[in-house]
Amino acid sequence: MLYLVPTPIGNLKDVTLRSLEVLQQVDVILCEDTRTSSKFLNHYQIQKPLSPYHQHNEHKVVAHLTDQMKAGKTFALITDAGTPGISDPAFLLVRACVQEGIKVECLPGTTAFVPALVNSGIPSNRFVFEGFLPLKKGRQTLFKQLATEERTMVFYESPMRLVKTLEEMAGYFGADRYCSVSRELTKMFEENYRGTLQEVADHFRVKTVKGEIVIVVAGKAD
Repeated sequence: MLYLVPTPIGNLKDVTLRSLEVLQQVDVILCEDTRTSSKFLNHYQIQKPLSPYHQHNEHKVVAHLTDQMKAGKTFALITDAGTPGISDPAFLLVRACVQEGIKVECLPGTTAFVPALVNSGIPSNRFVFEGFLPLKKGRQTLFKQLATEERTMVFYESPMRLVKTLEEMAGYFGADRYCSVSRELTKMFEENYRGTLQEVADHFRVKTVKGEIVIVVAGKAD
């Protein structure tokens, strides 16, 4: 079978007891970057064979992995941080397992957008998760479509593109649209900054931004 196991997005204490138990029991752990995953696994003294599974090889290895699972091996899939499948590889392998009748189980656990959404102060009863925006093709089209979205919108972004993205959103959604930016969640220098798109862009324009970024934007007022 295949376990999808969330891993901490920063603070190593943010892992469930069940996740640690599963990682101790499986035959092989699939991970994006074996160096990154080894730090987490070594912290909890988990010694298991590691095998790379990432966006550059997932198409090539899916059939081989499902064959091994049908032969009796149990795998756990982890990513560098958070829940597999949320802006990280997992979908292709899960779909193949479902098609082959292989049991798949996703453990509950950490993912960056949930704490960012909940602490934003923006309604979270209805929201749309967009993940990373297209870098070029389709970017403007998507902004135009989302300009009329009435649900709260959640995005992932890199530090180097944060200000540019906020300025683009201000142009398409309106500079006075309310938003919240969370970075370095669960880490020592966690920051949650809230205000209009223009205010938040101005705030981050004059400082060096590091860490993973979650942008939460209010939907268009009804």
